[in-house]
Amino acid sequence: METPIYLCIDLKSFYASVECVSRGLDPFQANLAVADPSRGKGAICLAISPAMKTLGVRNRCRLFEIPSNVDYITAKPRMRLYMQTAADIYALYLRYVSPQDIYVYSIDECFINATAYLKLYHTAPVAFAKQLMQAVFDATGICATAGIGTNLFLAKVALDITAKHTQDHIGVLDEETFRQTLWHHRPITDIWNIGRGTARRLEKFGVYDLHGVAMLPEDTLFREFGVNARFLIDHANGRESCTIADIQNYQAKNLSFSNSQILFRDYAAAEAAIVLREMVDAMTLRLVEAGMVTGALSLSVSYSGDVIPSSGGSRKLEVPTDSYRKIMATFESVYAHTTLPEKPIRRLAIAFESLQPKATATFSLFDDLAAQQKEARLQQARIFIKNKYGKNALLRGVSYTSAGTARIRNTLIGGHNGE
Repeated sequence: METPIYLCIDLKSFYASVECVSRGLDPFQANLAVADPSRGKGAICLAISPAMKTLGVRNRCRLFEIPSNVDYITAKPRMRLYMQTAADIYALYLRYVSPQDIYVYSIDECFINATAYLKLYHTAPVAFAKQLMQAVFDATGICATAGIGTNLFLAKVALDITAKHTQDHIGVLDEETFRQTLWHHRPITDIWNIGRGTARRLEKFGVYDLHGVAMLPEDTLFREFGVNARFLIDHANGRESCTIADIQNYQAKNLSFSNSQILFRDYAAAEAAIVLREMVDAMTLRLVEAGMVTGALSLSVSYSGDVIPSSGGSRKLEVPTDSYRKIMATFESVYAHTTLPEKPIRRLAIAFESLQPKATATFSLFDDLAAQQKEARLQQARIFIKNKYGKNALLRGVSYTSAGTARIRNTLIGGHNGE
């Protein structure tokens, strides 16, 4: 059987590289940070140029954390430009491989099943990776790095760890070289999908690297991590059964919509309730447009400083619905009973869960059908207006108060400037 070969390609310091190229600058020479200076010195840098990284500036830092002796350009985020550039690069990949052999992992990273194309182009894995990386550079001026592996996991780890130590910025791993070179790599959190929480739980057993995971009895891991132990065991041995085809064919059993918002400042409970109404309103319109109803709702409220645990809760609805009136009443009840009114609020998150097609949902005999139909017509009219004239063409009155955020957020992409 033919050994599969996967590539994982990452666009180096993508946002910062796009900004540098647009200014005619070399990302490896120019100091540039992508951040919104209007948010003050506490603004997070979405990306910094490779030149700044060589100076020891940490990625995803805040502006005030950049040393005062470092001269740099601040570039306001332009998400629409980044998305268009990423789409152009994806179109470039399609000149070489078929869509079913690409999985877009993030705006600046993708996996490619290169197995069939090595034979088609009479090339080797490293040469094929170089060909794609050069094509990206020639078209956009953006440098890429790549990981090559015999499965998706190894390709990702080769990108994240091995490629950083090679002259051509390409890392290569198979199961054997993985065990030889990375079994004792520390910290273990450098390994894809192993976070600090998992690392702390492994430390209880004196395990600090993947070799330690591989040596632990499997029943110990299953007692500690449940079914997730299988991923740890397989990854500790360089194995991964999931393929790009599996990912593309995956269908979730339980559908849900969710949305979260980090507020621009500390909000009092009454002010945050206004933002909650805006979020529920937008999500309900999305629900209606999708022809779905929700059977359960959840709310999470986080407070300034992260000293206090989040509050909130979940509620199962008696009857699935797409009614803003009913959904909002439930959220208001959860909010009123769980929110700490004296504490400043900095983040809200909501979710509509247990989604199902409206056409197959059951309804209560006690519902006011005339009122439901009137609300449904109003929702459809609002959707029509928003789709034709923009999200800010028709808003609820609360969005025009000082606490409302919808008018600003409707101009953003991914929470950032949408230029």
